[in-house]
Amino acid sequence: MNDFLDSSLLSLGQEAEARVEAALARAESAALSNTARVLAAFRRHRVSDSLFAGTTGYGYDDAGRDTLERVYADVFSAERALVRVQFVNGTHAIFAAMTACLEPGRRLLCATGMPYDTLQGAVGIGQDPPRWGSLAYYGSPCTVVPMKNGRPDYDAIADALRAHPDTGAVEIQRSRGYADREALSVEEIGRIAALVHRHDPAIRVIVDNCYGEFVEETEPCAVGADLMAGSLIKNPGGGLALCGGYVAGRAELVERAAERLTVPGIGGECGSSLGQNRSLFQGFFFAPHVTAQALKTAIFAASLFEKLGYAVDPAPDAVRHDIIQTIRLGAPEPLVAFMRGVQSGAPVDAFATPEPCPIPGYDDPVVMAAGAFVQGSSIELSADAPMREPYTAYLQGGLTYEAGKLGVLLAAQEIAKL
Repeated sequence: MNDFLDSSLLSLGQEAEARVEAALARAESAALSNTARVLAAFRRHRVSDSLFAGTTGYGYDDAGRDTLERVYADVFSAERALVRVQFVNGTHAIFAAMTACLEPGRRLLCATGMPYDTLQGAVGIGQDPPRWGSLAYYGSPCTVVPMKNGRPDYDAIADALRAHPDTGAVEIQRSRGYADREALSVEEIGRIAALVHRHDPAIRVIVDNCYGEFVEETEPCAVGADLMAGSLIKNPGGGLALCGGYVAGRAELVERAAERLTVPGIGGECGSSLGQNRSLFQGFFFAPHVTAQALKTAIFAASLFEKLGYAVDPAPDAVRHDIIQTIRLGAPEPLVAFMRGVQSGAPVDAFATPEPCPIPGYDDPVVMAAGAFVQGSSIELSADAPMREPYTAYLQGGLTYEAGKLGVLLAAQEIAKL
């Protein structure tokens, strides 16, 4: 391995790992508990080899797809789930959840600051006139409640609900996205949901659950969320899902989301699984373990880069609520070098050189390291960053802790060359 990494950096890595043993153990403990929940659901719903064949065409009576959705609903404490390869990404699934919860003219309240960059266009934020097909285009305005010192501002949320009696849905973003804020715990999500439902039980609470699945031992629907949604090429796909997304929660709202995905009157009845059932079942089985590998990679990165003098968030020993690790690099050159190092540690396209470039849905050029078996899969070791101050790298994923640790060390080594 000395041909791969500088020996002094390896020694520093060993020191960084030793100081976070307790945090690494917490990740493994959550994986054990969550794996037990998944296994119990597989048994209850009688998962068998006969469910893996899948369907083509319309996808009527796809027993594997339907059973997978019952498993998801069970594990996620939901009445029903929609798990489909036809969702092109997490943004698509979250938007379907939003439209399921909003009648025309009813307001969306974003309770945790600006939604993720790619959702802002779908919501219609900052557009005059609104983008065709956005929530604003169909008469659903949006109010954003900023967070306070990186945490939910409960008083401001309550004030916004009183000020806007036309509110039909409240959106909560669990993960930090590209914002300077912390990820939300499931407990905090439950507190927001309780506040909203005390104000008006008819208002629906939607959780953007991306990067959060299986980090804790409960999920948002268990604490009052009406719907939650995310991507299958993040945590719940376990590194095996090739594409897709999910929506889970109250049965009637999930069916509305299905009618947004397909068409009213058909909803979830159509949508062939195209031979993907085996990978989706197996990926969901792997998901608690793989999520723990990503968490351990993030914990190691926080410890190493803190030792190197960089500001990191979460802190190395923090209790975590998503898989994202931020590292504030302070200038464009070390940020791009960090991406080069992560890319060089990838199993796919390790020879590629990341460069900042415009990406649809983002206001700033973005630099990405993503040498993944599945294009865009951020449960595999990856990193990205908008090219704007304070030049913060957002690291996530890691199918195995061993490979994740090597990628982090290579990122540090690349910066050291500057």
